[in-house]
Amino acid sequence: MPASPVVLCVNSGSSSMKVGLFRLSATSESKLADELVEGHPPEEGLQTALDILESRGLPAPDAVGHRLVHGGPSHSRPERIDALLLAALRLAVPYAPLHLPAEIRAIEATAARYPNIPQMACFDTGFHGTLPPVAKRLPLPWDLYDQGIQRYGFHGLSYEYVVATLGPELGRRAVIAHLGSGASMVAVEQGRAVDTTMGLTPAGGFMMGTRTGDLDPGVLLHLLATGHRPPDLERMLNQESGLLGVSGTTADVRSLLARRGADVRAALAVEMFCYQARKAIGSLAAALGGLDTLVFTGGIGEHAVPIRREICEPLGHLGVSIDPIRNEQSEDVISADRSPCKVRVVATDEQRTIARHARDVLFAG
Repeated sequence: MPASPVVLCVNSGSSSMKVGLFRLSATSESKLADELVEGHPPEEGLQTALDILESRGLPAPDAVGHRLVHGGPSHSRPERIDALLLAALRLAVPYAPLHLPAEIRAIEATAARYPNIPQMACFDTGFHGTLPPVAKRLPLPWDLYDQGIQRYGFHGLSYEYVVATLGPELGRRAVIAHLGSGASMVAVEQGRAVDTTMGLTPAGGFMMGTRTGDLDPGVLLHLLATGHRPPDLERMLNQESGLLGVSGTTADVRSLLARRGADVRAALAVEMFCYQARKAIGSLAAALGGLDTLVFTGGIGEHAVPIRREICEPLGHLGVSIDPIRNEQSEDVISADRSPCKVRVVATDEQRTIARHARDVLFAG
């Protein structure tokens, strides 16, 4: 292996492709480039992104790391991709049907383009491997847990980056809120996950851009009993609900914030999102026995000033008090000096987390 290997980090979605190129040293990662391609299927988006990188004269990768949302009950730690792992991932598709098929296709497209270099999988569920049984188990018959029906948690690469970035400044008891089109939160005690909002799949938790989050299971039973087919329900729950479903127009937070003064549905969608996010923070703070730090990350968490304000303002009972000027400027620390709970904004970097794992898994020794 080269002394300073170059790693391509791939984060594929159903209609977007993010890639980053890093040069590794023994202790650091230098980002050479990153690209985002939207509106294309995974293979086409990946090829387009790689063509752009190559047109800049950047070095070819020595290895590729992929973000994978789910690996099922048997795969959560970073590992090299081989035929056995690919077969296991195909079996795990029911755990993340919106994500895994696209991610598998991206692995296959990468192998076709770079047939002689190693690939590695980094799972979003890995960070949540420290959840205790009281948080991990669902209140279902015991044999279902043995079949892998449990709380997994997601956005783990983002949470891992935040924890590594803040180190001791995270405090003993923290809630990290990854707010984007997909949104979740994690309770972290002394750097380890102890509870999280998402469950078996990335559809759980509080409302998101197009996903419902948690629902009374009776709603699904009622819809099934009244003629709704499972594929239609899956589409509705994951692609037609959340901010989009309530507003009736869009899942884009910037657009909803701009129009809410004249659009009652847009206003309600934003209000519901902030309300459910506050409830999630409160429940995770209860699991922690208090709250020392609240961290916002993800596209909405990093950039949507009004969303942060409206989530935080009613949380005074948890010691949360934000400084309006610091929040408006999206400073690293947006809490007021008197706030017992420190509130932070951290720009996440999931690709850098992948690069770090590549150093350990593919280039160590």
